[in-house]
Amino acid sequence: MGYDQDSRVLLHPLVYLADGDEVTIGRRDTDSYGIFPSDGAELVRRLAAGDTPNEVDRWYRSEYGESADIEHVLAALDELGFIAQAGVVDDPAPVRGQRLGAVLFSPPALVGYGLLVAWAVLAMIRSPDLVPTYRHLFFTEYFTVIELALAAGAIPLIVLHEVFHVLAARRLGLRSRVSVGRRFYYVVLETNLDGLVTVPRRQRYLPILAGMLLDGLALSTLTLVADLTRSSDGAFSPVGRVCLALAFATLLRLAWQLFFYLRTDLYVLVTTLLGCVDLHTTAKRLLRNRVLAAVGRRERMADEAQWHPVDRRAAGWYSWLIVAGYTFSLALFVVAVAPAIYRMFAGAIGRFSGSTGAQLIDSMLFLGLNLSQILLTVWLAARERRQRRAQEFQHVIT
Repeated sequence: MGYDQDSRVLLHPLVYLADGDEVTIGRRDTDSYGIFPSDGAELVRRLAAGDTPNEVDRWYRSEYGESADIEHVLAALDELGFIAQAGVVDDPAPVRGQRLGAVLFSPPALVGYGLLVAWAVLAMIRSPDLVPTYRHLFFTEYFTVIELALAAGAIPLIVLHEVFHVLAARRLGLRSRVSVGRRFYYVVLETNLDGLVTVPRRQRYLPILAGMLLDGLALSTLTLVADLTRSSDGAFSPVGRVCLALAFATLLRLAWQLFFYLRTDLYVLVTTLLGCVDLHTTAKRLLRNRVLAAVGRRERMADEAQWHPVDRRAAGWYSWLIVAGYTFSLALFVVAVAPAIYRMFAGAIGRFSGSTGAQLIDSMLFLGLNLSQILLTVWLAARERRQRRAQEFQHVIT
């Protein structure tokens, strides 16, 4: 699309954030962002201020002694959606939830959150039976009830986890949002925090960690409710037992953040702190290089000179965190998850030899529910494999 070099190019409202020799420029209303060199960013500022392309080009020549290639710059701005088409500038609507986010993450609120967590920790120190373990999952003898209750309790907590991410970002005026995605046959919630690239790095940490903050608050609240609803003899009430089961499930979600081989919130925090580009991929390639070097297959090693220098430096130690993450997840499965799974399935199967009535129906429902999930997983995996092979075969033919 051509532009009159002597006429003003109207741009939508833009934000600028300098980071070293680069400047991030973007539209927060559309979450469209681009990274420009400092001289290119100044060029965009002049266009936004009303200079014509020819005026900007003359300034660039006098400043740097060469042409600005203004046509290329205008094409990039148009592709990013920064140029107002037909002379119509979008008027960004107010960010909903900004005031609520400001209240939830105000200094007094954060102090209150800290006191709540401290209270829960002290309660667990005083009463070790409050410390979440897999045994707390068995608040009833009916395994189907346990599974359905955990699912029903986890859904609102997962939603709140993402909402905390959103509100922590919206208090900064960013249009963060939650979308629904799919991982295999699982429905998942995903929070878009792209707008964080336009705020100073120190302001990004709270939105990144807000979900973990919610998990910590939920764990603390559930533990305290269980403690405060004890019966007169100190035994947990039915409500308290359910709360402790949900607290254990919440603890597992918090522990999942330490699985460094995944792109968890803690991974995002590390990359933000260090200014990395793709630390995850670089660390995995470095681990692969180490294995290849150990077995004498150096000819298959990736060229480390091609990696981003920041990623290359951080990968040296982060790669060991990936190994630690695998180790921790395996240990967590052995210590906390596998015993619960074994107890449920062994108990459900064992009832077929002597139980009748409600317990037998519960076992049938529990096994049917879980076996159907396993069969569905296998069927979807086989279908996707067939689809990939069909696409590859079609590609070979064409």
